Amino acid sequence: MTGRRPTPLAICAALLAGALAAPAVSAQTEPGRPVAAQTFVHVVAAERSMIATDIVITGDVQAQAQTNVSFRTNGKVGARLVEVGDHVEADQVLARLDPQEQRANLDNARAALTSAEAQLTQAKLSFKRQETLLASGYTTRPAYDNAEQQLRTTQAAVDSAKAALGTAQEQFSYTELRAGVAGIVLSRSLETGQVVQAGQSVLVLAQDGPRDAVFNVYEALLATPPDSKTVEVVLQADPGIVAVGAVREIAPSVDPASGTVRVKVGLDRTPPQMGLGAVVIGRGKFRPQPAIVLPWSALYRWKSRPAIWVLDPATGTVSPRNVTVERYGADTIALAAGVEPGEQVVTAGIQFLRPGQTVTVAASGEGGR
Repeated sequence: MTGRRPTPLAICAALLAGALAAPAVSAQTEPGRPVAAQTFVHVVAAERSMIATDIVITGDVQAQAQTNVSFRTNGKVGARLVEVGDHVEADQVLARLDPQEQRANLDNARAALTSAEAQLTQAKLSFKRQETLLASGYTTRPAYDNAEQQLRTTQAAVDSAKAALGTAQEQFSYTELRAGVAGIVLSRSLETGQVVQAGQSVLVLAQDGPRDAVFNVYEALLATPPDSKTVEVVLQADPGIVAVGAVREIAPSVDPASGTVRVKVGLDRTPPQMGLGAVVIGRGKFRPQPAIVLPWSALYRWKSRPAIWVLDPATGTVSPRNVTVERYGADTIALAAGVEPGEQVVTAGIQFLRPGQTVTVAASGEGGR
């Protein structure tokens, strides 16, 4: 019938018929091979080479010798004369104890010496008198011997009193704390009014003299030590400040808290800018070792371990393989085991791969799709 509008059902039928009648679009770019079946990858041939990786570690400057300073007698701190960071001389007074007890002992020792000397003077006069009387026959031999014995006894008492006075003077001098060496105060644990015991450490002093650059390194780093013990040390705040040192001491055990080993590098000459506590960067070189170097993009994770994808040229398939990483570089990895020279390693397109998958090696300049 003419003049009647087509229904929606009739319109849908006409569109479907037109679509079926349209020419089919080919899903193939190559005869017999669908585009969807192709996975493009880039590969490189593994090659073994000698590598010498730089070591870069961070540490700080410390004194080679530190002194724990303590009083040599008991007492109450009367005055503290230094602060942390102060530079002190060897004979400088750092703190004082309240010397009341030591002063009383010193006064007693002086009084005892004065008394002993007075008795010695009296004994000398008595002995001289008995000596004169014996020569004139006006005294007996026993009286003379008694006077001589008294003289020797009082002489010994004077010597003892002098020794006691020396001890009291020495104890009195112990109320003043002196380090005996020049250096910088690193820490203190005393305050005015505090009671301290003899031998109790109250100050820690970094002695003047040679300095160390101290680094905490992982134990694995020491398994293959650097080719040379010489280390270049650079001030972090100013890379233009450079010093050279040699490894002086390696701790015999691992720190259980950090899992690191302390290494001390003795500096040949310490620039003034490298003060105590200054942060420094140490640089050295590992001994050259054979390894296969690959770009970072080749690294994969398989079965919770580092891995790579290896291409089998005969079948065109790829498979993951776990490897042992020797070192990590800025943009490369060095493999110690897991791949042999000449094998084809996938370096791009690994995110699309699965074990046994057939891949196509992309030509130069053709990106992985």
